[in-house]
Amino acid sequence: MPPAAEASLVGTKPQPWRIWLAASRPRTLPAALVPVLVGSALAWREGAFATGPALLCMLFALLVQIGTNFANDYADHRRGADRADRVGPQRAVASGWVPGRVMARAAAGVFAAAFLAGCSLMLWGGWVLLPIGLLSLLFGWAYTAGPYPLAYHGLGDVFVFVFFGGVAVCGTSYVLTGHWSATAVLASVPVGLLATNLLVVNNFRDAETDARAGKRTTVVRFGRGFARLQYAASYAVAYGVPTVLALAWAQPVLALPLLSAPMALPLVRELAASPGGPSLNALLARTARVLLVYGLLWSGALAASNSYHPGV
Repeated sequence: MPPAAEASLVGTKPQPWRIWLAASRPRTLPAALVPVLVGSALAWREGAFATGPALLCMLFALLVQIGTNFANDYADHRRGADRADRVGPQRAVASGWVPGRVMARAAAGVFAAAFLAGCSLMLWGGWVLLPIGLLSLLFGWAYTAGPYPLAYHGLGDVFVFVFFGGVAVCGTSYVLTGHWSATAVLASVPVGLLATNLLVVNNFRDAETDARAGKRTTVVRFGRGFARLQYAASYAVAYGVPTVLALAWAQPVLALPLLSAPMALPLVRELAASPGGPSLNALLARTARVLLVYGLLWSGALAASNSYHPGV
């Protein structure tokens, strides 16, 4: 959703479809799409790509992401992290537009739909996918809800890196190829780091309100200086991985994601100079855009590369 659209949610109650669209947080959805694209590209390079299971993987990832966002909308309001003085976009429950119980039921419904999509994937990947899918749903809910919310204990970054990086990329690759791949693990590292950068910007913006609510994100725990360093280091590693692989495997095409670096460098400088506040809403959108462009380039590079490498 463009900034103007989110801004229009302020004030009078919007139409229901706009409320639910905003609650799904479209700016975060590249974190669900990109790892499936990368996993699919790995299958393509082996001649194992199939449209049906790839689309089911994408549906599962999107539903988990949206369910997590709905659960976050519900739980953050209940725990006091989303209040009237928040500097980010208005949330559906905190604004009084959707009752908390309705949002909780919506999250449960979306997770149930994700479970059904995941069960369908077992036709290709077998029973090994069941615990992976159940853990994805469990941690999606436990991100901000449940008795030990991960985001409130500084574990949100780990959750995003693991599930929107390694689990999603390697899981998609496994469904399509039928085997686990060390290449998929390597390919997932930049994806997980760039997805985590979305969380870094979000938590950087909300540091004060999070601290008052007892939400001990990494930014609250270690400060904004640490967050700036983490954000920059994630980009450095994300661009370093394809560079190293392009050189080590003598395949220049793997360096294709470097074409998105001019989009990322200004964002690092902007966060370095930012004290926080509403201006970071636009930075969050641009961080998501870098993830999407990087993901498309990385997927294209992997699909076009040679699939045979010693020991990989």
